[in-house]
Amino acid sequence: MYDALLFDLDGTLIDTETVALRTGMEAFAALGHPVDLAFMQRLVGVDIPTSARIIGTALPLLDQGRLQARWHSAFVAAIDQDLPLKPGALDLLSARHRPMALVTSSGRDEAHRKLNRTGLAGFFDTIVTLADVTAPKPAPQPYLLAAERLGVAPDRCLAFEDSETGAEAAHRAGCTVVQVPDVGHASGRWAHHLATDLLQGARLAGLPA
Repeated sequence: MYDALLFDLDGTLIDTETVALRTGMEAFAALGHPVDLAFMQRLVGVDIPTSARIIGTALPLLDQGRLQARWHSAFVAAIDQDLPLKPGALDLLSARHRPMALVTSSGRDEAHRKLNRTGLAGFFDTIVTLADVTAPKPAPQPYLLAAERLGVAPDRCLAFEDSETGAEAAHRAGCTVVQVPDVGHASGRWAHHLATDLLQGARLAGLPA
């Protein structure tokens, strides 16, 4: 049914989004600009330039340089202590059903740091990061590039995502989309299969057990 499997990273394969939300809210509050969970969830799944525009529009007086430095330092310290995989991630990757690509909105260094920390780097035939594209998610370019690098048609790819932003990107690229919601609301608008975990999503999409 599929020629390749494409995976998002944060919130899909690794449990970083809860850490990012917690450390982010702490950083906003420390600089005198507390925000609520609903605001933080608007930043889930988007790249840093896009999140900076969202923050700048809502909080024009906030020093984003100080915010990002404080947030990044706290986030890195947290994931260096503990960076768990999402349920079913290792089982699904280890099955090696098809060629596999990672498609993430993280920067190259940050993505590889997380992959090396969790031991997932060796599973992927290619890795697409924010540095590889000019139009990040929710644009389809990251997924189109991953399919091109693997030498397959996008409509022959099965993509796993957690966020609305990522699911939209994969859907617009023409992929079949499994969405496993993490910390944000999932409408299912961009998903062909909405699942509670990765293995259920794989089964719904027809991958062998």
